[in-house]
Amino acid sequence: MTLLRDADLATAFDHAAQSYDTLVAANPGYHAHLRRSARRLGLPRPGTGLRVLDLGCGTGASTAALCAALPGAGITAVDASAGMLQRAAAKPWPANVRFVCAPAEGLAEAGVEGPFDAVFAAYLFRNVSDPDAVLSTVHGLLAPHGRLAVHEYTLSGRPAHRAVWTAVCRGLVLPVATALGDGELYRHLWRSVVDFDTVDAFADRLRVHGFDQVRALPLPGWQTGITHTVVGRRAGTTARAAR
Repeated sequence: MTLLRDADLATAFDHAAQSYDTLVAANPGYHAHLRRSARRLGLPRPGTGLRVLDLGCGTGASTAALCAALPGAGITAVDASAGMLQRAAAKPWPANVRFVCAPAEGLAEAGVEGPFDAVFAAYLFRNVSDPDAVLSTVHGLLAPHGRLAVHEYTLSGRPAHRAVWTAVCRGLVLPVATALGDGELYRHLWRSVVDFDTVDAFADRLRVHGFDQVRALPLPGWQTGITHTVVGRRAGTTARAAR
């Protein structure tokens, strides 16, 4: 199948926004894994005075994870889907959270400017047309001590993990999504994982784009070998992150 990109993908997410939270809530560990990845940024709690960019915030699950990890930080949450962002913004948030509708490739045009102390990107990079360009943008938005955490379905490369991912999508996710009228989006989401980097390849991609201290960290449960947190630091600087 042809993957959805850019405006077509944003439109598909707009349509799926009403049922999205219900579907992800059925995924064991979904919110706990996001909170774990947010903590893996390694920034000192409560994060007072820090600026954090939540890139690809969807309906706000990643934003909530950042609020839990860094309640004192200023959080700018961005998504290309107006429908998903509307669902996110309708939830109760502290005053230090703001939402911006923009594609990851168009942050400057939307007034999203650095420097940020950290960027958190959940389920984003496999869905953009040019992940290398977005990584370059992220690198440029980070302060000299800046941290990046990517929470993503990045397969280990082992056939067993690819088989589990496909079985879950075909046996559970796709039938429900199709019944809700969102089959095209979720077929894209299944295929986007299969076609994207393995976790080791994605970690190497970060290194190429000027990140050091890159680590790929697994997540527990059925997503072991399927979902990872890949963390890195803007290279050539002294990190301000907590140790």
